[in-house]
Amino acid sequence: MNTSQARWRMLCFGRVQHVGFRYTAMYLAQKLYLTGWVKNQTDGSVLLEAQGNTAQLRKFYLQLKSQPHLHIEKAEITEIPVEMYERKFRVM
Repeated sequence: MNTSQARWRMLCFGRVQHVGFRYTAMYLAQKLYLTGWVKNQTDGSVLLEAQGNTAQLRKFYLQLKSQPHLHIEKAEITEIPVEMYERKFRVM
């Protein structure tokens, strides 16, 4: 099992606003013990950063993609530096 911490920045496009995306992301992240944040962008996309081990992050992304009320057409995922003192996942 991978226990090293990673942080992913995900910019998601598709049917991702006005469908509960941010609160679904928060719920799923909390279930997986991830930290980070999620917020809507003015262009209709959603930006989020999630932190945990790589296996948890993959599972988080797959769970987001499998939600029937969301439709992620495209996601740009970038690994970014870990934030050492972050303790929760929040909606911004």
